[in-house]
Amino acid sequence: MIVAIDGPAGAGKSTVAKLLARKLGFSFLDTGAMYRAITVLALRSKIAFDDTENIARLARQCSINFDAQGRVFLNNEDVSEAIRQPVVNKSISPIAANAGVREYLVSLQQKIGSCGDYVLEGRDTATVVFPGAEFKFYLDAQVSERALRRYKELTAKGLTVFLSEIEEEVKKRDFADSSRSVGALKVADGSRYVDTTGLSIEDVVENLYRIITGKS
Repeated sequence: MIVAIDGPAGAGKSTVAKLLARKLGFSFLDTGAMYRAITVLALRSKIAFDDTENIARLARQCSINFDAQGRVFLNNEDVSEAIRQPVVNKSISPIAANAGVREYLVSLQQKIGSCGDYVLEGRDTATVVFPGAEFKFYLDAQVSERALRRYKELTAKGLTVFLSEIEEEVKKRDFADSSRSVGALKVADGSRYVDTTGLSIEDVVENLYRIITGKS
């Protein structure tokens, strides 16, 4: 069984999907982490982001893996913290819009998901990666709340950030994600729209769990 969860940055997808997978006894795949890993690789390689061909080649030549704890490994290096840095947040949009990168990662995600029961989250898991998923959800929240969530996440790690700047980044990311020519962010046909504004993570997880198990 596949459960696909899409939504914009800061909607709580990763945390919800991870806890939901655990509650269902499913595996969890953070597709966004894969694009973040490629962004880290591109930043380190100093390849211009508009050099789409070489960025795509770079993606095809690397390895991305996850361990049982959900840590992300890029070419066998644990990049779980590196992919969450502000510079990655600011740089990921052109990587995510790269058709060659998306083609490679989508095929990899489909291969992984076909191996068992999975909860996947990202921007196009229900529209492109697994449009035939048994359960599809679109998580959303007000921009101000999504920015505040990201602000709290980063400051908890000791980073100095400004809420107003994060809110602008969230708005820019929303525009970039929804307007790109491939894998654009949108509500998939058959997806259940869930507004997480004002809801706890536990409430959202329980809501989705009851829908999937037929207890709602």
